[in-house]
Amino acid sequence: MTILPVIPISPDQPDAVTTRRRPSMPPRHLADLDLAARKTAVTGLGEPAFRAKQLSTHYFGRLVRDPAAMTDLPSAARDKLTTELLPTLLTPIREQACDDGATRKTLWRLHDGALVESVLMGYPDRITACVSSQAGCGMACPFCATGQQGLTRNLSVAEIVDQVVYLAGVAASGAVTGSPPRLSRVVFMGMGEPLANYPRVIEAVRRLTAPAPEGLGLSQRHITVSTVGLVPAMRRLIAEQLSVTLALSLHAPDDDLRDELVPVNQRWKVAEVLDAAFDYAAQTGRRVSIEYALIRDVNDQPWRADLLGRLLHGKLAHVNLIPLNPTPGSKWDASPKPVEREFVRRLREAGVATTVRDTRGREIDGACGQLAAGELTQAGAGGVAADAEVAQ
Repeated sequence: MTILPVIPISPDQPDAVTTRRRPSMPPRHLADLDLAARKTAVTGLGEPAFRAKQLSTHYFGRLVRDPAAMTDLPSAARDKLTTELLPTLLTPIREQACDDGATRKTLWRLHDGALVESVLMGYPDRITACVSSQAGCGMACPFCATGQQGLTRNLSVAEIVDQVVYLAGVAASGAVTGSPPRLSRVVFMGMGEPLANYPRVIEAVRRLTAPAPEGLGLSQRHITVSTVGLVPAMRRLIAEQLSVTLALSLHAPDDDLRDELVPVNQRWKVAEVLDAAFDYAAQTGRRVSIEYALIRDVNDQPWRADLLGRLLHGKLAHVNLIPLNPTPGSKWDASPKPVEREFVRRLREAGVATTVRDTRGREIDGACGQLAAGELTQAGAGGVAADAEVAQ
């Protein structure tokens, strides 16, 4: 494991890990606005409209987040514009790398002291960013580190986008050896339930996929949005006419067990959740990814593999089996490899495309929420999210 250098925390800024603050949404940022709104904001500050394109080109086109590097802007205009439109949203307080530098995880402190995480994963043919959409999570899945923290608040559009721009800059620097120097994929599988922050996540997707300089220019087909199964939001997503991949965190094929593992199942049962997922696949032509964390002696029985195979047979769906990354002190553990192989065999025998997710980041608390949980434990804070109200 490698500990990477982080930006020093100014002594006049108290460490938010040990300072409780009321959660609040951050100040306005360039990434919150489309290009037209940026022009309006710039002219409202007394600057010509073309400065909006200059700022956008730096941020989205050149992946520059440091105002001092925007030397084509007159100093007086630069100070004013960057103060109003490029405030600091994310401060890294811990960065770690493993897998020979191919996996890099960052723990961020937000302006109100909330903590979120994002991960950069390099492969020979691509680089993927896994980003958070909420600080904490309100879905309360018992095997998930983030779910045990509770929900602090939703992230803003810019807080989501800024994670990606930062990680795209890391990729462009060549720091991820053995991978192409361009971020090509984004998965909303970090902290939080993306569809519980629906408007901002959708706007972030549009910003990430808009051509530069309005956005980052990624392909919609290379964006994955996950959900535990918020059916109304899933159906709303169908109407967006996006071509992102939908990932459904199923984790159990039967209601009895899923009620326990994914508490939202008590509201929307397996059949209803799968119907919404299949309707999304039919509308978009995009295969749904069924996420299934294999948990020893909990959801890894052969009969559950057979039931899942029957539910998915003939559907536009793919199963992504996830070897559980246990959290410290948890009673949950990963299934043994022979059990995992038998689960895969039964699904494939049922005609269901199945893969086992590459395990990354175990050395650096790779499961979402583990770094944040560790930071809060070390600080003895009981959680920045412990008694906070949700800022909508």
